[in-house]
Amino acid sequence: MKIFLPAFLLLFFLGKTNAQSLYFPPLTGNSWETLSPDSLGYCEENIQALYDLLETYNTKAFLLLKDGRIVLEKYFGTFTQDSAWYWASAGKSMTAALVGIAQQEGLLNINDPTSDYLGTGWTSAPPDKEALITIRNQLNMTSGLDDGTGDAFCTLDTCLVYKADAGTRWAYHNGPYTLLDQVLQAATGQNFNLFFNQRMTQKTGISGLWVYANYNNVLFSKPRSMARYGLLVQNGGTWNTTPVLTDPAFFQQMITSSQALNESYGYLWWLNGQPSYKLPGLQINIPGPLFPAAPADMVSALGKNGQYLNVVPSTGMVVVRMGNAPDNGSPVPVEFNNDIWVKINELACGASGVFDKKEVVGKLAFYPNPSGDFIRLEGPVAGTDFTVEVFDGLGRKVFSTENSLGLKVGQLGSGLFYAVVRQEEKVWAGRFLVG
Repeated sequence: MKIFLPAFLLLFFLGKTNAQSLYFPPLTGNSWETLSPDSLGYCEENIQALYDLLETYNTKAFLLLKDGRIVLEKYFGTFTQDSAWYWASAGKSMTAALVGIAQQEGLLNINDPTSDYLGTGWTSAPPDKEALITIRNQLNMTSGLDDGTGDAFCTLDTCLVYKADAGTRWAYHNGPYTLLDQVLQAATGQNFNLFFNQRMTQKTGISGLWVYANYNNVLFSKPRSMARYGLLVQNGGTWNTTPVLTDPAFFQQMITSSQALNESYGYLWWLNGQPSYKLPGLQINIPGPLFPAAPADMVSALGKNGQYLNVVPSTGMVVVRMGNAPDNGSPVPVEFNNDIWVKINELACGASGVFDKKEVVGKLAFYPNPSGDFIRLEGPVAGTDFTVEVFDGLGRKVFSTENSLGLKVGQLGSGLFYAVVRQEEKVWAGRFLVG
């Protein structure tokens, strides 16, 4: 049985059949063309099932664009179209674009040593090791600085400790990334918000404000501004006919594998459809794509507590989710993004469901996760007479058991696995790591 049926192929062909020219909303105001869900073959009950999932897991805003036009837009609770929210680490993707703009203007070169802009001694690494770190290493998370010492957000030199030569180790490390803001300010001679406003807001209508919180510089905006950024990326860095990020080499590097250590990472963008991926805090390569339910060509900006911007060139889709944590607050909550795509795949009338006439009633949690030899499933499963099936990253069942939420998994080897609990007509599902 396949857990995640690639029904997005149906959406792809529907998209080709209903192809329209790419639309760009005006730079100011709330006017934005829409596209009827009916025109894409979406069924109302399937849309509601998607909204139910989003509401259950603390969503505040959700948008789905097709060729630039709004197909679905939903706000939850007291959140409205004019409410602002933080991007968290999804804002890294915007920083990448701003670095690319600075390079195309000749203000910096990503192959330059970071110390050319921050001065020597910006880390506590030996001088010869610090000199190896370039702007490119900051963009692709290969600075070689230790992400496991104290506060990984800290940008002080005492927090930035040598671990490996730059370019030899991938680690999701916020400190070196955040210092890109200072690199940009040194290179441009401008305040970061001013540079963002002149190069991005004035050309695209993407409004927002970068706010410092402790060591972090966090972008706040309305949900439609995040959608605008997705549309800009979908169109290759040009807003309608206005060039924004016009360096084709940088743009391509930004949204393709930027190094071999984590094939699913570009320049501060996450990439679907790659052979393997690493997650924050882990030094193992997990086989398979980040989001099995999503199109393989999807690129994503991902932030803590489920701030998602997904761009799918093949289908002309941009998907935005903002809200509170759908999980335990992991730095990059990949599982819920995949859950959303399961529901997107089922929007079309007659699309095959994920579990064939079963009602998926919730997600499983796992402890500890990642696991070594033993893992416990945690969920609202009541009583007995239930089965547990475990599948590998390719959807192959590796074992099953009955009436036990404790699993011995050490024999599976390292990697990503899925657990499915079935009890009568109810199904719970989730995924966990071993290694």
